[in-house]
Amino acid sequence: MQFANNPTLRSWLTVPENSDFPIQNIPFGIFRTKELSPRVATRIGDTVVDLQSLAEARFFADLEAPVEAFAQAVLNPFMALGKPVTNAVRNRIAEIFSGTPDSGKQKLIHKALYALQEVELLMPVNVGDYTDFYSSREHATNIGTMFRGAENALMPNWLHLPVGYHGRASSIVVSGTPVHRPKGQTMPAGAEKPVYGPSKLLDFELEMAFVVGKSSELGTPVSTAQAEEHIFGLCLFNDWSARDIQKWEYVPLGPFLGKSFASSISPWIVTLEALDPFRISGPEQDPEVLPYLKYEGNRRYDINLEVQIQVEGQEAKTISRSNYKYMYWNLFQQLAHHTVNGCNINTGDMCASGTISGTTLDSYGSMLEISGGGKRSLTMPDGSERKFLKDGDTVIMKGFGEKDGVRIGFGEVSGKVLPAK
Repeated sequence: MQFANNPTLRSWLTVPENSDFPIQNIPFGIFRTKELSPRVATRIGDTVVDLQSLAEARFFADLEAPVEAFAQAVLNPFMALGKPVTNAVRNRIAEIFSGTPDSGKQKLIHKALYALQEVELLMPVNVGDYTDFYSSREHATNIGTMFRGAENALMPNWLHLPVGYHGRASSIVVSGTPVHRPKGQTMPAGAEKPVYGPSKLLDFELEMAFVVGKSSELGTPVSTAQAEEHIFGLCLFNDWSARDIQKWEYVPLGPFLGKSFASSISPWIVTLEALDPFRISGPEQDPEVLPYLKYEGNRRYDINLEVQIQVEGQEAKTISRSNYKYMYWNLFQQLAHHTVNGCNINTGDMCASGTISGTTLDSYGSMLEISGGGKRSLTMPDGSERKFLKDGDTVIMKGFGEKDGVRIGFGEVSGKVLPAK
């Protein structure tokens, strides 16, 4: 067990009760202030720690972690140092902020501390490529039943490989960035030709995404056993979707403009190492998967997920509680399949899980499922009804794991729907 994961550790920094960011988390992100340029940071409780400042004060000098890796507007150079270095940095941070602070270095340490409300959190990584998977059996079954009937819910390939598509990296944005309702072609029911205009069926998709920390070589597959070396960490992911645009365009090549207008991520990347306590076994995969998709050990994660919708001027309403454990294909299988043909991956690449739905209506991960394709309505606190998202709605997603009295979380990813331009 890494030093930072010790459940008995306590920080001398104030950590509110039920915080997602105890000393055992130590996620990585990017922040700036009016005085400071963007740089690498971590978070403990509601305190943001300027890691560039600590690096300049030589707290990491013996760890092969150059100051330049922290003086960056994205995490890519830091992640590219490799897990032996990034894990050592994480453990050093845990040493600095647990127990009794070093009296001789207090001034240097306190110089690196900022209250959360004093900083602006930025997009944490430069996403070069983005792939979205479709790996929750419950979600795939719900959608397949809706469109093809229960007897043909899963397509013939679904139980043999992690289905995915290449999405648009340029429109991935950090939490808090508003999203304009997209425009596009749709085919109204009963119409003879398509029409152009704003999407009427705007949706969210509850997902998680992993970030690649270690690149691979073109032509060289990454096995399920090797995948962990390449995955730096995870974040929350909202895959905004325009269902009416998507329905008209997706045959025969799949999602395009119905997805590419925006995806939102949480600002903190939580390392796989911090999530070790929440590993659980996977489902029995039947039919048996091909050898390159087989794996050993606990490769799924027990992470509680929640979706809220906040109507302007109202309190947020929780509309779904799900869990990352509802993954038929785990992230290590996803990466192995992604690279089995020799496709190379690069530091900063992002792969989303696909919508994460549970087995009951209150655990579904999209409005498409919750509303039954528009047949059911949700009543909001102001009495208004929702089958899909309306302008002014803010979607908030949260996630955390909890074990042995330690809660490791992701904070939240939020985005407000603005009218189409």
